[in-house]
Amino acid sequence: MSDNSEQKASYQQYFTKTHQMVRNSVKEFVKKEILPYIDEWEEAGEFPWDIYKKAADIGILGIGFPEIYGGEPGDIFFRIAAAEELMRSGSGGFAASIGSLNIAIPPILRMGTDEQKKRLIPPVLAGEKIAALAITEPGGGSDVANIQTTAIREGDYYRVNGSKTFITSGCRADQITCAVRTGQEGAHGISLLVIESDTPGYAVSNKLKKTGWWASDTAELYFDNCRVPVANLIGKENEGFYGIMANFQDERLQLAVMANMTAQMALEESIKYANDRKAFGRALKGFQVTRHKLVDMATLVEISREFTYRVAAKINAGLEQIKEISMAKNFACSVSDKVTYDAVQIYGGYGYMRGYLVERLYRDNRILSIGGGTTEIMKEIISKLML
Repeated sequence: MSDNSEQKASYQQYFTKTHQMVRNSVKEFVKKEILPYIDEWEEAGEFPWDIYKKAADIGILGIGFPEIYGGEPGDIFFRIAAAEELMRSGSGGFAASIGSLNIAIPPILRMGTDEQKKRLIPPVLAGEKIAALAITEPGGGSDVANIQTTAIREGDYYRVNGSKTFITSGCRADQITCAVRTGQEGAHGISLLVIESDTPGYAVSNKLKKTGWWASDTAELYFDNCRVPVANLIGKENEGFYGIMANFQDERLQLAVMANMTAQMALEESIKYANDRKAFGRALKGFQVTRHKLVDMATLVEISREFTYRVAAKINAGLEQIKEISMAKNFACSVSDKVTYDAVQIYGGYGYMRGYLVERLYRDNRILSIGGGTTEIMKEIISKLML
C-alpha cells in the first residue's frame, strides 16, 4: 500500500528527489539494522546504545539541524520522511527513543547561546550522547504552567530539587533539557536548564513498564540538590515557558506523523490479511462488510496524512499554525484509534496475539493522544484561538 499511485501522488506535492534519497537511506537502515532485531528489543525494553552511533554515521540523527553542529540541514519534510521510515520498524517506542533528540535539542538551537550550541548539540548529533526532554511531573501531567521542580540560584549554580516522569530515553539520557521553576508561580516563573546525568544528586528510576512503546526506555528522574551551572540556562531566566510552547508545536507534528504511520501500517496489514485469510470457504475480502471497512480505513488515513502534510508545508513556509497543528494531531490520533481498532477486529483472535504487528500497533497507538498535550488540551488550545 505504501507504494501505490495515490500515495506517490501525495508525496510528489511535498517530497522532492532529494527527500526521496533521504527516505531510501533511512529505509535501508531500518531494513538492515532494526527489523531483524526489533522483536528482541521490544522484549528487552530498550535497543542497543550503538544504534545511535550507527544512525548518526549515516546522517539520520542530524536531519534538519545546521551543518555547523554536525547536522544535515533541510526543510521540514526531510524530517517527516525520516520519521515515516523509522516508524516502519513497527515499533513506536523505537522511533520515539531514537528521535528523542528532536524534542530535546530544538530549544537549545532556538534559545541557546553560541557557546551552548557548540557544546551541547554536536555530541548528540554524532550519536555520542543521548538527549531527552523533561517537562512532565508526577503531580502535574499536562499542567505545564504549574511545574514544581525548583532551581534556586546560588552564585554560578542553580540548586535543583524535584522530579520528572514519563521521560522518553530517560534511563540512558546523558543530558536532559529540563523545565524548572526559577521564579513566581505560573508560566512566568519557568526556565529551561540542561542537566547532565553525571551531576551529583541526579537519579533515575528503573524502566517504567508501559502498555506500549516497549522498546523505549522511559524513566522517572529525581533531583536532590543537583548543582547545575548557570552556564546551562537556556534562554533568559523565567522565560522558558515560551520555549516549551514553541517546542510543543514540533512535537505535535511529530506525533501526528507517528499516528498517521501507525494507521497506515495497520491498514496495510489488514489488506494483506483480508487477501490471505479464509472464512466460510472464501477470502475475507470476499465479504462486503470487510471491503467497506477497509475503504473507510483507507479514506481516513489518506485525509489525515494529507492534512498533516498541508499543515507542515505552512509551518515550513513560516506561517503560524498553532490551531491547525493541534487539529492535525487530534485528527491523526482519532484516525489511528479507529484504524488500529478495526485492524484488530479484522484479524479477530489473532489480532489479540503477540507476534502480530497489528497487536503492537494497537498498543503503541494509545499514547499518541496523550503525549505532547492530551486531546483535551488540544481542544482547549483550538477553542481559545477560535472564540
